[in-house]
Amino acid sequence: MSRAEISVENSAAVAELSRRFGVSLHRYLARRGLRPDDVEDAAQDVFEKLAGAGELSAVTQIEGYLFRTASNVVIDYHRRATVRRAGDQIEYDDDLHAPEALSPERVLLGREELDRLTLALRELPERVRAVIILSRLEGFTHAEIARHLDISKSSVEKYMIKATTHLMRRLGRAPR
Repeated sequence: MSRAEISVENSAAVAELSRRFGVSLHRYLARRGLRPDDVEDAAQDVFEKLAGAGELSAVTQIEGYLFRTASNVVIDYHRRATVRRAGDQIEYDDDLHAPEALSPERVLLGREELDRLTLALRELPERVRAVIILSRLEGFTHAEIARHLDISKSSVEKYMIKATTHLMRRLGRAPR
């Protein structure tokens, strides 16, 4: 078979795939975190890759091949988006960042607030303190905390409320 015949054969196969799986492919791409305006472009990329592939009629699991190709296209889109976002960072500017961020007064205020927070944490009962630390500092979910401390999820929620209320009061951010 000549290259032109394979291309014509693949074009017909790709058109049939687009008709059969176009809607499913668009949903698949959207669920994989692509921006809405990238979904159509990604679908076109998938069909373009399939058209340029070898003989599609020889593929036994064409639907799986289509979605595996789509998965690779999604990975490429996410990689490109990551590279593009790298340029979105704000350049460091002494006038904007340094004076307040590094001033001795700001450092002192931060240290004093940290000392108040540490003291307020020490005032909490041990179990309540453990819950707030696991949640806020360790990033545990309420279910994970409950399993870790062998308590109910409801208890975790009550301890979180108690700890948060206490800390906010002690740091002067809530009514007494």
